[in-house]
Amino acid sequence: MSQNDKNMLKWNQIFQKILDSAARYLMMGFVVLFLFGIILLITGKDPIQSYKDILTSTLGSQYGFSEVIVTMTPMLITALAVALPTRIGLINIGGEGQLYMGALLATWGALTFETLPVWALVPLMGLLGIIGGALWAFIPGILKSLGLVNETIATLLLNLVAPSIVAYFVFGFWHSPMDTNKTPNFVDAAQLPTFFNSRIDLSFFIALVLLAIFWYLMKYTRWGLEMRAIGGNPQAAKRNGLPINKYWVIVLCIGGAIAGLAGAAQVSGFYGVLLVNFSRSLGYMGFLISWLSFGDPIGIFITSFVVSVIITGGNMLQLTIGIPYAVINILLALTLFVVLAKPTFLKRITI
Repeated sequence: MSQNDKNMLKWNQIFQKILDSAARYLMMGFVVLFLFGIILLITGKDPIQSYKDILTSTLGSQYGFSEVIVTMTPMLITALAVALPTRIGLINIGGEGQLYMGALLATWGALTFETLPVWALVPLMGLLGIIGGALWAFIPGILKSLGLVNETIATLLLNLVAPSIVAYFVFGFWHSPMDTNKTPNFVDAAQLPTFFNSRIDLSFFIALVLLAIFWYLMKYTRWGLEMRAIGGNPQAAKRNGLPINKYWVIVLCIGGAIAGLAGAAQVSGFYGVLLVNFSRSLGYMGFLISWLSFGDPIGIFITSFVVSVIITGGNMLQLTIGIPYAVINILLALTLFVVLAKPTFLKRITI
């Protein structure tokens, strides 16, 4: 077989793989919409009109599309905070807590260094957010490396602690004179720049850079190879001299740092202030997106976009046809179940 024939065969295999993946995802989408349509019918709503309203309110206008991007950004970042530890076999459910601690330290920076110019204050807040998230993830990381507590339990329980710490500082020290539920508004120098005459801010482009770095490190670096080796067989990796305990701590801290950066971006971009309960379960949504996409960088981007369309469109459906927001949560749950079932029945359907 000539080299040209080998190259042609290789590209045919790649193309066939893409077609198979596209067919599976289309089938998953069809199953989810069909099941959700049944629920809408039971509640007395028109599923066709509901789907039309979702698409027109999100993708049918520049404003709607920009709001999808705004909703998508923090979930994309927190999904990366979950996907990275997954590569070495760790389950980081603590994105929510790490997000809160990143926001807490970033807020301290915004309120303490108000006189700094924007080129200094915004990076400082980002750095403080990274430190806050990393320190919060260090706790389950070191407990895991010492063999004391499973990281899944530790990160989950710490999610309950972080919002209380944030509430303590906001209510006790930082609250606005007009509202004890939030801090005073940040100065202009502490707020992320926005683009395209919309609410899309710098954090979206930071998220894309982080996604590209994650893809490159996992695919082309020795560090990524060692992580995959640890995740695939930790005992074999340990026998071959890889310091798996060290990797556990470092990778969890990096994941926490990413989630903390998302928290800093929320208070300096989306809100421009720290609210007591600002998250809207962004850390948990990041966990959901990471698992829906199986930690794949492209899958994370696509899944976070689709979930954002559902959430943004769901807000509109509450106004247009009076659907309770709980029904949108049902749609997200159905999506999770169908995607996780993909390796069994959907593969048989599409191949």
